[in-house]
Amino acid sequence: MAISNLDAERRRERLVALAHEADGVLIDAAAELFAVSTMTIRRDLLDLEAEGRVRRVRGGAVAAETARAFDARSAVRATAKRAVAAKALSLVPRRGVVALDASTTVHALAASLGSRDRLMVCTNAFETFQAANRLEGVTAVLSGGAAEPTTGSLVGPIARRSLSSVYFDVFFASADAVDPSDGTSEVSVEEAEVKRMLAAGASRTVLCVDASKLGRRSVARALESDEISAIVTELEPSDPRLDPYRSLAEII
Repeated sequence: MAISNLDAERRRERLVALAHEADGVLIDAAAELFAVSTMTIRRDLLDLEAEGRVRRVRGGAVAAETARAFDARSAVRATAKRAVAAKALSLVPRRGVVALDASTTVHALAASLGSRDRLMVCTNAFETFQAANRLEGVTAVLSGGAAEPTTGSLVGPIARRSLSSVYFDVFFASADAVDPSDGTSEVSVEEAEVKRMLAAGASRTVLCVDASKLGRRSVARALESDEISAIVTELEPSDPRLDPYRSLAEII
Protein backbone atom coordinates (compact mmCIF):
# COMPACT_ATOMS: atom_id res chain seq x y z
CA MET A 1 0.00 0.00 0.00
CA ALA A 2 1.33 3.43 -0.88
CA ILE A 3 2.36 5.70 1.97
CA SER A 4 0.88 9.19 1.61
CA ASN A 5 0.65 12.50 3.49
CA LEU A 6 4.13 12.25 4.96
CA ASP A 7 5.92 15.51 5.46
CA ALA A 8 9.24 16.02 3.71
CA GLU A 9 11.35 15.34 6.79
CA ARG A 10 9.75 11.99 7.54
CA ARG A 11 9.87 11.01 3.87
CA ARG A 12 13.57 11.80 3.63
CA GLU A 13 14.36 9.81 6.76
CA ARG A 14 12.60 6.84 5.17
CA LEU A 15 14.58 7.37 1.95
CA VAL A 16 17.83 7.22 3.93
CA ALA A 17 16.70 3.91 5.46
CA LEU A 18 15.84 2.54 2.01
CA ALA A 19 19.24 3.62 0.71
CA HIS A 20 20.89 1.27 3.20
CA GLU A 21 18.96 -1.74 1.89
CA ALA A 22 20.49 -4.05 -0.71
CA ASP A 23 18.80 -2.45 -3.75
CA GLY A 24 19.02 1.13 -2.53
CA VAL A 25 16.40 3.73 -3.50
CA LEU A 26 14.82 3.50 -6.95
CA ILE A 27 13.25 6.82 -7.93
CA ASP A 28 10.17 5.43 -9.68
CA ALA A 29 9.43 2.94 -6.91
CA ALA A 30 9.93 5.57 -4.20
CA ALA A 31 7.59 8.00 -5.97
CA GLU A 32 4.89 5.33 -6.01
CA LEU A 33 5.55 4.33 -2.42
CA PHE A 34 5.24 7.87 -1.10
CA ALA A 35 2.55 8.97 -3.59
CA VAL A 36 4.61 11.91 -4.81
CA SER A 37 6.16 12.85 -8.15
CA THR A 38 9.51 11.54 -9.32
CA MET A 39 10.72 15.15 -9.32
CA THR A 40 9.97 15.36 -5.59
CA ILE A 41 12.04 12.24 -4.95
CA ARG A 42 14.88 13.62 -7.09
CA ARG A 43 14.88 16.84 -5.04
CA ASP A 44 14.87 14.83 -1.81
CA LEU A 45 17.86 12.81 -2.98
CA LEU A 46 19.71 15.93 -4.08
CA ASP A 47 19.23 17.42 -0.61
CA LEU A 48 20.24 14.18 1.13
CA GLU A 49 23.36 13.88 -1.03
CA ALA A 50 24.30 17.47 -0.15
CA GLU A 51 24.02 16.46 3.51
CA GLY A 52 26.30 13.48 2.88
CA ARG A 53 23.60 10.95 3.78
CA VAL A 54 23.13 9.20 0.42
CA ARG A 55 25.04 8.89 -2.82
CA ARG A 56 23.04 9.27 -6.03
CA VAL A 57 23.44 6.64 -8.74
CA ARG A 58 21.63 6.25 -12.05
CA GLY A 59 17.95 5.74 -11.31
CA GLY A 60 18.14 6.36 -7.59
CA ALA A 61 20.54 6.42 -4.65
CA VAL A 62 22.48 4.19 -2.29
CA ALA A 63 23.85 4.75 1.18
CA ALA A 64 26.69 7.24 1.38
CA GLU A 65 30.05 5.55 1.71
CA THR A 66 31.61 5.97 5.11
CA ALA A 67 34.76 4.49 6.51
CA ARG A 68 34.00 1.00 7.79
CA ALA A 69 36.21 -1.62 9.32
CA PHE A 70 37.36 -4.36 6.96
CA ASP A 71 35.43 -7.02 8.90
CA ALA A 72 32.24 -4.96 8.66
CA ARG A 73 32.63 -4.62 4.90
CA SER A 74 33.40 -8.33 4.56
CA ALA A 75 30.14 -9.20 6.30
CA VAL A 76 28.04 -7.43 3.65
CA ARG A 77 26.73 -10.06 1.17
CA ALA A 78 29.29 -12.48 2.58
CA THR A 79 27.61 -15.57 1.08
CA ALA A 80 27.69 -14.04 -2.39
CA LYS A 81 31.35 -13.05 -1.98
CA ARG A 82 32.30 -16.59 -1.01
CA ALA A 83 30.44 -17.94 -4.04
CA VAL A 84 32.29 -15.51 -6.33
CA ALA A 85 35.61 -16.52 -4.77
CA ALA A 86 34.88 -20.23 -5.23
CA LYS A 87 34.19 -19.72 -8.94
CA ALA A 88 37.22 -17.47 -9.47
CA LEU A 89 39.59 -19.89 -7.75
CA SER A 90 40.01 -22.00 -10.89
CA LEU A 91 41.34 -18.92 -12.72
CA VAL A 92 44.27 -18.40 -10.35
CA PRO A 93 47.47 -19.91 -11.81
CA ARG A 94 49.64 -22.16 -9.68
CA ARG A 95 52.71 -20.12 -10.58
CA GLY A 96 53.41 -16.73 -12.06
CA VAL A 97 52.38 -13.27 -10.87
CA VAL A 98 48.89 -12.04 -10.02
CA ALA A 99 47.49 -8.79 -8.67
CA LEU A 100 44.65 -8.73 -6.16
CA ASP A 101 42.83 -5.48 -5.48
CA ALA A 102 41.80 -4.26 -2.03
CA SER A 103 38.16 -5.36 -2.16
CA THR A 104 36.65 -7.73 0.38
CA THR A 105 35.39 -9.91 -2.49
CA VAL A 106 38.93 -10.48 -3.79
CA HIS A 107 40.12 -10.95 -0.20
CA ALA A 108 37.72 -13.91 -0.03
CA LEU A 109 39.55 -15.31 -3.06
CA ALA A 110 42.94 -14.84 -1.38
CA ALA A 111 41.68 -16.58 1.75
CA SER A 112 40.67 -19.65 -0.31
CA LEU A 113 43.81 -19.97 -2.49
CA GLY A 114 45.58 -22.78 -0.70
CA SER A 115 49.17 -23.71 -1.51
CA ARG A 116 50.72 -22.86 -4.89
CA ASP A 117 53.88 -23.89 -6.70
CA ARG A 118 55.59 -20.55 -7.13
CA LEU A 119 53.09 -17.70 -7.19
CA MET A 120 53.71 -14.03 -6.46
CA VAL A 121 50.65 -12.16 -5.17
CA CYS A 122 50.77 -8.35 -5.25
CA THR A 123 48.10 -6.31 -3.50
CA ASN A 124 47.33 -2.90 -2.02
CA ALA A 125 45.33 -4.33 0.90
CA PHE A 126 47.00 -5.28 4.17
CA GLU A 127 44.38 -7.93 4.99
CA THR A 128 44.80 -9.59 1.61
CA PHE A 129 48.58 -9.47 1.98
CA GLN A 130 48.25 -11.25 5.34
CA ALA A 131 46.00 -13.95 3.86
CA ALA A 132 48.39 -14.62 0.97
CA ASN A 133 51.52 -14.43 3.10
CA ARG A 134 50.43 -17.48 5.12
CA LEU A 135 50.26 -19.75 2.08
CA GLU A 136 52.90 -22.27 1.08
CA GLY A 137 54.47 -21.53 -2.29
CA VAL A 138 53.22 -17.94 -2.34
CA THR A 139 55.31 -14.78 -2.19
CA ALA A 140 53.10 -11.95 -1.00
CA VAL A 141 53.97 -8.34 -1.87
CA LEU A 142 52.24 -5.34 -0.28
CA SER A 143 52.37 -1.95 -1.97
CA GLY A 144 53.16 1.16 -0.03
CA GLY A 145 50.90 4.17 -0.15
CA ALA A 146 48.41 6.19 1.86
CA ALA A 147 45.18 4.74 3.25
CA GLU A 148 42.07 5.62 1.25
CA PRO A 149 39.61 7.09 3.79
CA THR A 150 36.60 4.97 2.82
CA THR A 151 38.12 1.58 2.03
CA GLY A 152 41.44 1.62 3.87
CA SER A 153 43.21 0.41 0.73
CA LEU A 154 46.66 1.76 -0.09
CA VAL A 155 46.48 4.39 -2.82
CA GLY A 156 48.36 7.39 -4.14
CA PRO A 157 51.63 7.83 -6.04
CA ILE A 158 53.66 5.48 -3.83
CA ALA A 159 51.16 2.64 -4.30
CA ARG A 160 51.00 3.20 -8.04
CA ARG A 161 54.78 3.44 -8.41
CA SER A 162 55.46 0.21 -6.55
CA LEU A 163 52.80 -1.80 -8.37
CA SER A 164 53.56 -0.39 -11.81
CA SER A 165 57.01 -2.01 -11.71
CA VAL A 166 55.47 -5.50 -12.10
CA TYR A 167 53.74 -7.25 -15.02
CA PHE A 168 50.85 -9.52 -14.01
CA ASP A 169 49.49 -12.67 -15.59
CA VAL A 170 46.06 -11.93 -14.12
CA PHE A 171 44.56 -9.01 -12.23
CA PHE A 172 41.64 -9.98 -10.00
CA ALA A 173 39.53 -6.89 -9.39
CA SER A 174 36.19 -6.01 -7.90
CA ALA A 175 34.27 -2.74 -8.23
CA ASP A 176 31.85 -0.50 -6.42
CA ALA A 177 29.66 -0.48 -9.53
CA VAL A 178 29.59 -2.02 -13.01
CA ASP A 179 27.81 -0.50 -16.00
CA PRO A 180 27.74 -2.40 -19.32
CA SER A 181 28.45 0.77 -21.29
CA ASP A 182 30.78 2.67 -18.99
CA GLY A 183 32.69 -0.15 -17.29
CA THR A 184 33.51 -0.11 -13.59
CA SER A 185 33.56 2.78 -11.15
CA GLU A 186 34.81 3.30 -7.61
CA VAL A 187 34.13 5.35 -4.48
CA SER A 188 37.11 7.65 -5.09
CA VAL A 189 39.42 8.83 -7.84
CA GLU A 190 42.42 7.46 -5.91
CA GLU A 191 40.90 3.98 -5.75
CA ALA A 192 40.10 4.07 -9.46
CA GLU A 193 43.63 5.19 -10.39
CA VAL A 194 45.25 2.17 -8.72
CA LYS A 195 42.87 -0.24 -10.46
CA ARG A 196 43.47 1.32 -13.87
CA MET A 197 47.21 1.00 -13.35
CA LEU A 198 46.94 -2.65 -12.29
CA ALA A 199 44.78 -3.49 -15.31
CA ALA A 200 47.28 -1.78 -17.62
CA GLY A 201 50.03 -4.08 -16.35
CA ALA A 202 48.01 -7.31 -16.60
CA SER A 203 47.64 -9.74 -19.48
CA ARG A 204 44.12 -10.51 -18.28
CA THR A 205 41.69 -8.79 -15.90
CA VAL A 206 39.03 -10.84 -14.12
CA LEU A 207 36.22 -8.83 -12.53
CA CYS A 208 34.82 -10.45 -9.38
CA VAL A 209 31.57 -8.81 -8.28
CA ASP A 210 28.33 -9.79 -6.60
CA ALA A 211 25.10 -9.04 -8.43
CA SER A 212 24.29 -5.95 -6.34
CA LYS A 213 27.06 -4.10 -8.21
CA LEU A 214 25.56 -4.67 -11.66
CA GLY A 215 23.85 -1.89 -13.59
CA ARG A 216 25.16 0.91 -11.41
CA ARG A 217 27.61 3.78 -11.53
CA SER A 218 29.67 5.06 -8.62
CA VAL A 219 31.83 8.18 -8.23
CA ALA A 220 35.04 7.66 -10.23
CA ARG A 221 35.47 5.87 -13.54
CA ALA A 222 37.92 2.97 -13.34
CA LEU A 223 38.10 0.14 -15.89
CA GLU A 224 36.70 0.40 -19.41
CA SER A 225 34.50 -2.47 -20.53
CA ASP A 226 37.05 -3.62 -23.10
CA GLU A 227 39.72 -4.00 -20.40
CA ILE A 228 37.76 -6.79 -18.69
CA SER A 229 38.44 -10.35 -19.86
CA ALA A 230 35.99 -12.21 -17.64
CA ILE A 231 33.21 -11.42 -15.17
CA VAL A 232 32.61 -13.69 -12.20
CA THR A 233 29.45 -13.34 -10.11
CA GLU A 234 27.47 -15.56 -7.76
CA LEU A 235 24.79 -15.89 -10.44
CA GLU A 236 24.38 -18.75 -12.86
CA PRO A 237 26.01 -17.73 -16.16
CA SER A 238 22.60 -17.99 -17.86
CA ASP A 239 20.97 -15.50 -15.49
CA PRO A 240 19.26 -12.72 -17.52
CA ARG A 241 20.79 -10.07 -15.26
CA LEU A 242 24.07 -10.83 -17.02
CA ASP A 243 22.68 -10.39 -20.53
CA PRO A 244 24.00 -6.80 -20.99
CA TYR A 245 27.54 -8.03 -20.30
CA ARG A 246 27.73 -11.08 -22.57
CA SER A 247 29.20 -9.27 -25.55
CA LEU A 248 31.84 -7.60 -23.35
CA ALA A 249 33.56 -10.46 -21.53
CA GLU A 250 33.47 -14.13 -20.71
CA ILE A 251 30.74 -14.79 -18.13
CA ILE A 252 31.68 -17.26 -15.40
